[in-house]
Amino acid sequence: MKKFLKRIRLIFRIRKFIPFLIEFFTTKSVPLTRKLLSIGLIIGYFLLPFDIIPDFITFFGIVDDVGVLLVILQQIIKMAPVELKEKYKMNE
Repeated sequence: MKKFLKRIRLIFRIRKFIPFLIEFFTTKSVPLTRKLLSIGLIIGYFLLPFDIIPDFITFFGIVDDVGVLLVILQQIIKMAPVELKEKYKMNE
C-alpha cells in the first residue's frame, strides 16, 4: 500500500520530474550505464505491444499504462545520485 501511495504522489509531482529527467540524462555524475538502462526501459515500454490490461478497455487500460510508466520513473529516481535527488526533492 505504501508503494501505491508513493506512485500516486509521483503523478502529482510530474512537473518537477521533467527538469529532473533532463538533468539526469545530461549530468556527468550519472554513469553512462545507468543512462542507457533508463533509456532502454523507456523505449522498451513504448515498443513492446504487450499490456497487462489491453487499451481497448478504456479506463483500466490507461491506468495500467500509467502504472507501468510510474514504476519506470521510480527506478530512474533510485538510480539517480543522492545530490540530484536532494536538488529536486525526489524521494524513493
